[in-house]
Amino acid sequence: MEQLISERLQDNLSRLKLNRTAEVLDTIVQQAKENKISYFSFLDHLLEEEVAAKDKRRIQTAMRTAGLPGAKTIEEYDFSFHPQLDQGAVMELFDLSFISNKENAVFLGPPGVGKTHLAIALAIKACHHGLRVYFTTMDALIKKLKEGSNRQKAYLSSSLVVVDEVGYLPVTPQEAHLFFQFVSYRYERSSTIITSNKSFGDWQELFGDPVIATAILDRLLHHCKVINIKGHSYRLRGQSISKQIFKEQEQKQQMDQVTSQA
Repeated sequence: MEQLISERLQDNLSRLKLNRTAEVLDTIVQQAKENKISYFSFLDHLLEEEVAAKDKRRIQTAMRTAGLPGAKTIEEYDFSFHPQLDQGAVMELFDLSFISNKENAVFLGPPGVGKTHLAIALAIKACHHGLRVYFTTMDALIKKLKEGSNRQKAYLSSSLVVVDEVGYLPVTPQEAHLFFQFVSYRYERSSTIITSNKSFGDWQELFGDPVIATAILDRLLHHCKVINIKGHSYRLRGQSISKQIFKEQEQKQQMDQVTSQA
């Protein structure tokens, strides 16, 4: 009799697509018998397993759909390597209130300081919270906007869009206008994270038009958290060539400071 009931349960669970419940049913039934737990506790345990499995699949699907280049967490970020970085300001972003408030975040700094790492970690945190996320490089974004394809909608409608590597490749006037339209559309509708190796003072040259650059920055920075990461490349730590590169970075940063104060 018990065998017939078990088979019927498995069949019904399969039809209801409660796959995880079907997998653990026999184990949890046995535990319930041994520990003499209540019906409520038994049912609670069973449903917890199913919900956890569905949440895991949902997050995996969200991360895959987001197009993330890898998995990074804030716990993996080495703040000690950049002691001047305001850790509190960075950690504040991870409560995701800036997304709820439809604000933006910008990570500035030279290559290798962890801008993309932090952006990916925020994107993954948003996926865990059930938000629609899309990750793209600036170059890939421009190509999609030019195509006007159906996938363009993901760049516009996602709760969070991460645009990586702004400033790494030159931008034509047409591309600058497309990027302005992108920023303008998302302004006060949803959140955008930008990573760039260019200071805001360089954006006029980057976009080739001071009017367009100003308009982009005006909308992007109106409601925005800016994290400026100064320091050496984490990827080059321990390499002999890094000392010379670090020295050149320091000299450039000093020159930039002198120029900005002039």
